[in-house]
Amino acid sequence: MKFHMYIPFVAALIPLVIGFIWYNPKVFGNAWMKASNTPMPEPGKGPNMIGLMALSYVFALLVAFSLLSLTIHQLSVFSIFNGDPTATDPNSEVGMILKTIQEKYWGNFRTFKHGALHGTIAGILLALPIVGTSALFERRGFKYIAISAGYWIISMALMGGVICAFL
Repeated sequence: MKFHMYIPFVAALIPLVIGFIWYNPKVFGNAWMKASNTPMPEPGKGPNMIGLMALSYVFALLVAFSLLSLTIHQLSVFSIFNGDPTATDPNSEVGMILKTIQEKYWGNFRTFKHGALHGTIAGILLALPIVGTSALFERRGFKYIAISAGYWIISMALMGGVICAFL
């Protein structure tokens, strides 16, 4: 399978799209604002949306690159040979091993479903505890944790699926 480095950049758009839907007042937006004690900004006095979206995209890009190693198992093979100067030589023993692994196993477990599973697991085991711990110290309730963590679990599931299937 050809390595497409642009896929994480595309996957990083997913939380922005999901957030646009998830935090819409008709979905969870009003409930989240109430649970987080966030007042509705006055017209013309809200945050700098371009800066906010740009920074959100950068953070989502960090999540996307983190999901690479969690969803594509074959990438861990390269860490075994990290530092071996012969690894880049296709005629060396290590080079031939890597070539064989790529030819035989590069496509294993490379589906949207598999990536979504690992993205969901990462959302539950990473995002939920981070959001939950922050929420506890901020004195936020269960509803806030459920809405915020749910957003990240769904976003990470879709990101993992896209990364695993198309990269």
